[in-house]
Amino acid sequence: MTLLAHDRYCDEIAHQVGLLRAVVTSGADLSATVPTCPDWSLERLLRHTGGALRWAELMVRTRAREEVPEGHVPLGEGPVGAADLDAWLGETGETLVATLREAGPDAEVWSWAGIPTSGFWARRMTHELTVHRADAALAAGQPYEVAPEIAADAIDEWLQIVEFVQRAMPHDEATQLRGPGRSIHLHATDGAPGLDAEWIVEFTEDVIVWRRGHEKATVALRGPLTAVMLAFYRRLPLDSPELEVLGERELLEFWLERTTFG
Repeated sequence: MTLLAHDRYCDEIAHQVGLLRAVVTSGADLSATVPTCPDWSLERLLRHTGGALRWAELMVRTRAREEVPEGHVPLGEGPVGAADLDAWLGETGETLVATLREAGPDAEVWSWAGIPTSGFWARRMTHELTVHRADAALAAGQPYEVAPEIAADAIDEWLQIVEFVQRAMPHDEATQLRGPGRSIHLHATDGAPGLDAEWIVEFTEDVIVWRRGHEKATVALRGPLTAVMLAFYRRLPLDSPELEVLGERELLEFWLERTTFG
């Protein structure tokens, strides 16, 4: 697993924010319920995502050495109405990207995952946007696409987060993902040239062990890379026609029930 370049994350943040703004200006019903986050309307989802970006920007800009309370940048609050929301998202994205580019990948900044760098936040906000834009597209009934290297990196990051939670939060549901002799294989059937888009996730007595590669597993999830990524984030049902589950489906469902992206 190799991280993408810092500038690539910054470019993708700008790109994803632009796509989110396109949802806002498309005439989509901002009061529509988000199917994958049923407690939220589309407008609430957009304000949450923008708030998360502003929270990360504040920490990177101030080189925070400890967590900045979310109350300083309340998540879920922001302007109401398409025009104001669009302008707010635009300003948010531009400010975050400028701050991340100025900081570079190695500035010391607090993070909750044991990686205290600005680079962590560039990657984290890239995939915060990658997944929540899928939520927005579903709510608006619009198509969703993402670059192959971004989709693959989103899977890498999610596996690292689950591994971290197992180590750092011993009473979390993620600790139930233990016990040897079980494994998951994610297999993208349309990988881009030079992109190793297959993963093996092994359960152990301590934490999961994962790597890129093709091996036989207890259960396999096969399909186009974007579909596999969305299913792994619980944004696409396993019964979707573009997906195929081979082996012990119950194990994959067991995993998905215990690894949820808010």
